[in-house]
Amino acid sequence: MKRTLLDLSKLLLLGLMSSFCVFAAHAAKVITLEQAISLAQQNDPWIHGNKLRQSAMDSRSIAVGTLPDPKVSISMMNLPTDTWDFDQEGMTQFNVGVSQTFPRGDTLEIKESQLKVASTKFPLLREDRKAKLKTIVSELWLDAYLAQRTITLIEKDWNLFEQMAEVAKASYSNAVGKTRQHDVIRAQLEILQLEDRLTVEKQKLETSIARLNEWLHIYDEHNLGKVFDFDTQHLEFVVSKEIPIIRLYNPKLLTISHYSRNSLANELVNHPALLVIDVKQKVQEKEVLLAKQQYKPHWGVSGSYGYRERMSSGESRADLFSVGVTFDLPLFTENRQDKQMSASIAETEAVKTEKLLLTKKMIASIEKELKQLKRLSDRQALYEDQLLKQTYDQAEASLTAYTNDDGDFAEVVRARIAELNTRISALRIDVDVLKAVARINYFLTSSKTRTSTVGNTTNLFSNLEKSNAN
Repeated sequence: MKRTLLDLSKLLLLGLMSSFCVFAAHAAKVITLEQAISLAQQNDPWIHGNKLRQSAMDSRSIAVGTLPDPKVSISMMNLPTDTWDFDQEGMTQFNVGVSQTFPRGDTLEIKESQLKVASTKFPLLREDRKAKLKTIVSELWLDAYLAQRTITLIEKDWNLFEQMAEVAKASYSNAVGKTRQHDVIRAQLEILQLEDRLTVEKQKLETSIARLNEWLHIYDEHNLGKVFDFDTQHLEFVVSKEIPIIRLYNPKLLTISHYSRNSLANELVNHPALLVIDVKQKVQEKEVLLAKQQYKPHWGVSGSYGYRERMSSGESRADLFSVGVTFDLPLFTENRQDKQMSASIAETEAVKTEKLLLTKKMIASIEKELKQLKRLSDRQALYEDQLLKQTYDQAEASLTAYTNDDGDFAEVVRARIAELNTRISALRIDVDVLKAVARINYFLTSSKTRTSTVGNTTNLFSNLEKSNAN
């Protein structure tokens, strides 16, 4: 019996190696975290659509800054109704006129500038989208990695429990040692429970791979037929077996000794999502300038040339030329211009509150992730320094005692289960740490797009700690 159980670990190791080789051989494709992120960012249809919308707004800014087309009028004027002769009356003429209107004040220039400023938000939105994609894909990839590694750990112990069940059954049948019937049943029960856990983890793996597949869809704007061929677009892949390294973008800023809400707020100023609000504020300020133009008159000029035929006697008539100017008088401004101005100013002030709200939300999210990361790091150290080693030693000691007929089979099973649960918990903690870092890194994303729309935010964030405290 001792010989048989001592060979158990060797059999387990050989079985694990063979299982891994079979798994690797049948794996369609191995995708690392970096590859998954790169594929998602390069093939995101949203990013391609964003570029098209930016191009559309750039073209629209040129169109909106152009004067309206002049109007041409052609008419026959003052024809006599008794004879319809063109030369009968002196007032009869063939008239060609041209008129041109001019918007109020600097309306065209302001609208053009407004759209040009609004167009600068699109690169920022793309940066924010890529940062979000990196976080989303990282979490999905890590979910798949966790399930995949958990399956490996369970399969390893599954083989062990099968060997233990066979040994227990043989020992009980031959009445060797202290093996009892409930030991055999217990071993078989643990195998069934491990099979259920294995099924659950396979479900998690398949679900994570399916969700991750959404972001790995190849997008080719020159071959839309292939883009909409979802059968060929579906990828069969597994994630790599190596756990990735994800580092904080700015670890010094988040250490306890250096942590400050104001410092963090100043760091967030360059986040693409906040810079988009800066652009929105600049656009709204242009709206205020447009409202001011409504107090200025709307001008129009016109000119016409009237051709007159000679008189019936042969005497010539002089042709006629007319020119005129039209404009309105914004005299009654209380219910129109004044209200539009008030509304534009109120909208501009409201945008400032959006930036404050988003900044506070980001800081609160970072603080939540930091607290989770701190506790996860404490647990990670505890598992690495003590729990993993102690549960392994306990499992080995219980197995040694049992092989020497000095231990209980149930204790061997409990020790092995405890070791498996500890290894899975340690793996889950490692993955949760990386997820927390990925989420924090999203908030610490700094825009590489240089824009003149970023204003002075010192006053906005000067009382941020006080606002959060309230």
